[in-house]
Amino acid sequence: MRQFLKLAVEAGPLVVFFAVNGRAGIMTATAAFMAATVVAVAVSWRIDRRLPVMPMVSGVFVLGFGGLTLLLADETFIKIKPTIVNLLFAAILFGGQLLRLRLLPRLFGGFLQLADEGWRRLAWRWCGFFVVLAALNEAVWRTQDTEVWIQFKLFAILPLTLVFSLAQLPLLERFKAAGESGTGAA
Repeated sequence: MRQFLKLAVEAGPLVVFFAVNGRAGIMTATAAFMAATVVAVAVSWRIDRRLPVMPMVSGVFVLGFGGLTLLLADETFIKIKPTIVNLLFAAILFGGQLLRLRLLPRLFGGFLQLADEGWRRLAWRWCGFFVVLAALNEAVWRTQDTEVWIQFKLFAILPLTLVFSLAQLPLLERFKAAGESGTGAA
């Protein structure tokens, strides 16, 4: 139940954004997204007594770029937010890989136990996926109108992320830690 609640809290702001956009447009949806993000971070704190890294970083960018969108009445800022956040996550993972830091175990907070090689491979995969998401976001928002971009986020980005995540299950199974063991190629 707790994991379901955490997933609902993390997905909630996006659901609010899509629902409000359908009724009131992107500017109102952006304001609602910002408010829902603040609520989600507060609920996350209440559940775990700690602030989760990805929702926290995303929240800072939602507030910053959402604020610029509303202040300057320019939807470009909310559209480039996913690009910047995805590239930031990719850069952090890339830097961690270069410095041989295991960043993903901290992100998963003990929920997932993998051998070192599993974490390394998973980090590279997520790094690449974040770059792909950034490129896709750039291609769509720069070539399509706002409604197409919003539909793309809902009906392409979310399913792609789910499919990518599920595609990692064989790697997770192969490198599941029993102590520090885990062999095989992924």
